[in-house]
Amino acid sequence: MASPAESLAGNMSLDAFSKATELKSRIKFTVLALIVYRLGTYIPIPGIDPFTLSSLFTQHAGGILGMFDMFSGGALKRMTIFALSVMPYITASIIVQLLSAILPQFEALKKEGEQGRIKLNQYSRYLTVLFAVVQSYALSIGLENMMGGSAVVIAGPFFRISTMATLTGGTIFLMWLGEQITARGIGNGTSLIIYSGIVANLPHAMAQTLELGRTGALSTWFILVIIALIFGVLAVCVFCERAQRRILVQYPKRQVGNRMYGGEASHMPLKINTSGVIPPIFASSLLLFPLTLASFTNVQQKGGVMADIVTMLGHGKPLFMVLYAALIVFFAFFYTAVVFNPVDTADNLKKYGGFVPGIRPGKNTADYFDYVLTRLTVLGAIYLATICLLPEFLMSKGAIPFYLGGTSLLIVVSVTIDTLSRIQSHMIAHQYEGLIKKSRLRGGGT
Repeated sequence: MASPAESLAGNMSLDAFSKATELKSRIKFTVLALIVYRLGTYIPIPGIDPFTLSSLFTQHAGGILGMFDMFSGGALKRMTIFALSVMPYITASIIVQLLSAILPQFEALKKEGEQGRIKLNQYSRYLTVLFAVVQSYALSIGLENMMGGSAVVIAGPFFRISTMATLTGGTIFLMWLGEQITARGIGNGTSLIIYSGIVANLPHAMAQTLELGRTGALSTWFILVIIALIFGVLAVCVFCERAQRRILVQYPKRQVGNRMYGGEASHMPLKINTSGVIPPIFASSLLLFPLTLASFTNVQQKGGVMADIVTMLGHGKPLFMVLYAALIVFFAFFYTAVVFNPVDTADNLKKYGGFVPGIRPGKNTADYFDYVLTRLTVLGAIYLATICLLPEFLMSKGAIPFYLGGTSLLIVVSVTIDTLSRIQSHMIAHQYEGLIKKSRLRGGGT
């Protein structure tokens, strides 16, 4: 049976959307902010040779540079002011989140409510600046050493300082822009920035694949299979990202004066993929970083044991796929344990009088949550590993040029679902406000 909110959402129309002035203003602000971001991905930093950099990134498209370039929407390949994108901010936020589960001081701040959240966000910003400075300096050194220094017009201290200032300033601006989108727009600003960069590159990738089909490099039936596979994987991603286990939570009745309160039942939703896209990102970074260093140091040309290891860790190789799957499973369990604490959840339920029917409050409830979440995480880890290994398997068997990245696909699906649900929430709130106004007018008239 549909809930009242779902029934109300089903009655939405374009007429109702046209009357939701606040929602329209939020969507306009989000679109304008993303346009500003996309324009910034075409403003290059001073003192570089763009043609040399383009050929360099073509050679290392399968390494960690290619992955970071995907997250930056092509800004890293063009070496623009937003080359670092929001990756330093994401890294800092994840580290602060991990510290809040490990260190007692950070855990105490997390439990302080709004003031603690503001303090943790402040620490994330400080770490973002630190990571941006370090990464921009390392990138400036790397640019001077790439391809015999031909990527930089005039190398030296001035180029390093200007690159650090430009890239750090670009990251800080994107961090601020993401926070503005979250507060004044629709959806999570940081996720939407990454999402827009990935989506902006999809038309070029599809056009390149169709061009290979036109020239005969790929057969028509193979392209049709790839397109059908894309839609099939998208359907699986949407289903798994929306799938959840709803645990019934009952609240007892209590009497306050002459009135009875409570007694209602609610549900605690536990998602299959609680960890989101963090496991594929961490796993890809750990595996691709050694490959990128090896490509810069010409290990394969020198030969030896290291060259054999680099070859076995290449895209589509059995060792790479086994390690990739193992790391995804490990980070899925690790990050789920960080973001969801069964003991704290059970204690909060007990504090407010809630309980799971048939389960004693306290430790038994925590054990039940841990049991259910472990089983869900097993399914979520298998789902993540399958989605991320599918393109690797296709590359090893068919050598397809169009790399259907599992990480990028997961980001696109999860951000789209989250944004649409937020739009729906605003529409429901707007319709509720309209119903309340109508009821007040009728009451005033009588």
